[in-house]
Amino acid sequence: MKIGVSAYSYSQCDMDAIQIVHKAKEMGFDYIEFSGLPKLPENTDPVEYAKKIKQECDKVGLTIVNYAVGADLLNNDLDQEVERLKREVDVAKALGSPCMRHDATWGFANMEDGPKGFDNALPVLIKGYRAVTEYAEQLGIKTTIENHGFFCQDSERVEKLILGVGHPNFGLLLDVGNFLCVDEDPVKAVGRLLPYVFHAHAKDFHIKSGMAVSPGDGWFRSRGGNYLRGSIIGHGNAPVFQCIGLLKRSGYDGVLSIEFEGLEDPIKGIAIGKKNLEHYIELA
Repeated sequence: MKIGVSAYSYSQCDMDAIQIVHKAKEMGFDYIEFSGLPKLPENTDPVEYAKKIKQECDKVGLTIVNYAVGADLLNNDLDQEVERLKREVDVAKALGSPCMRHDATWGFANMEDGPKGFDNALPVLIKGYRAVTEYAEQLGIKTTIENHGFFCQDSERVEKLILGVGHPNFGLLLDVGNFLCVDEDPVKAVGRLLPYVFHAHAKDFHIKSGMAVSPGDGWFRSRGGNYLRGSIIGHGNAPVFQCIGLLKRSGYDGVLSIEFEGLEDPIKGIAIGKKNLEHYIELA
């Protein structure tokens, strides 16, 4: 298993994509992924900018392993959203990334006709994901859903979607910490989803019970009302070490990307997390 870093981890820093590339390499990383194209210059073609990022990565010896973008297949016109995502696949191709993650939806925006659950959304999401992954397959790029947000987050829902799409080019970007956003035990969730993992994120959270008074700024609430705050890997309450053990024993030998969301200085937070993660992988 190899350690990488998400450019998203540097989002608190005043850096563009090229500067992030150099900082990541300086910090000892050999693998990087991008969440969008940080500080894309105005009136710049994303594909051309992606080519510049790849050239810089090639120059310093940094491999791009994933490209992540937002999406809402449920509340936007499906055909238009699929076409937009195909253009993002073109960006992933220009980056030289073998994998692209895109969101499914944040849930139903319009509930005027009554409550709607995940199963109501599933047919639309399946259709959209299948169309995007079939296009991406032609370019040699796998596509994924991440357990991300509050609607398409639970392991059971993620599994339903992956099995519904039923395409070998479509799988999971597993984030070991994100299950806490819907109050699901990460260990049980990771165990369920191991067969579908294409790529993985290492993330940690501080957790406080929803029975307590709000801790204040920097915290957000889970779907069940508990308090969460991003932390340095190893400093929080997520069972990161145990989840890495599950991944390792399952035979996963891909990249585990650090995704830092803490309040600490991001450079310090990423560096400490990297050191802890190296130790975890060795011991797991």
